[in-house]
Amino acid sequence: MKVALFISCYVNELYPDVAMASLELLEGYGIEVEYPLAQTCCGQPLVNNGDLKGACQAEAHFANVFKGYDYIVAPSGSCVAHIKKYATKASKLDPNYVAVAVKTYEIIEFLQEVLNVTRLPKAVSFPHTVSIHQSCHGLRALHHAMPSELQLPYHSRLASILTLVDGIVVKTPERVDECCGFGGTFCMDEPAVSVAMGQDRVAQHQATGATYIVGADSSCLMHMGAIAKAQNTPMRARHIVEILTGRGE
Repeated sequence: MKVALFISCYVNELYPDVAMASLELLEGYGIEVEYPLAQTCCGQPLVNNGDLKGACQAEAHFANVFKGYDYIVAPSGSCVAHIKKYATKASKLDPNYVAVAVKTYEIIEFLQEVLNVTRLPKAVSFPHTVSIHQSCHGLRALHHAMPSELQLPYHSRLASILTLVDGIVVKTPERVDECCGFGGTFCMDEPAVSVAMGQDRVAQHQATGATYIVGADSSCLMHMGAIAKAQNTPMRARHIVEILTGRGE
């Protein structure tokens, strides 16, 4: 199995530890992982800002860089959702792009759907209470959890895989799938609304008794983590791959 690691712009620039944890996790399962140095942005920010021409160019480059791999894996639900669901119309009609998009997985999705993991590569202990944050793209585009509006039995990919960690206590906030308010460029276009939503979401996570917010998107975690820090609360935000590799402390 030849797997390429795709690292989102946010992780590349701000959270390199998430990239290293992703690599460690995949290699721990005996997978041959490559990091193509020619990779760039998936095109999501360009689409969000209406630059469809630039987005098409970024998407075409993505397809060209990753076309030779069995799977492309990324620690970012929003980027994978863009690649698989929200790319430009031109890219969706391009067979080369589609062939790469169907092989692209968010890392937890890959571990559970492709590898069917029932254990972690090494024993990991995290003796803390964590509250799961279901990011919007992961929830509704990648089906990381059951959206509450469907009123069906609840499940969560993130909560499920965290049961493999020793000593951890996993909680979910009362409003299990409410947005954190980040929303990409939304946080810049509507900063007051974005911050208010983030403050509400941090309060909901704190109400669970958790000291960590755990999710699969660094952008959402950055937003809530910064708000928690500004409020001088002990709540910290961690990407799930950091917990699964023992890097969460």
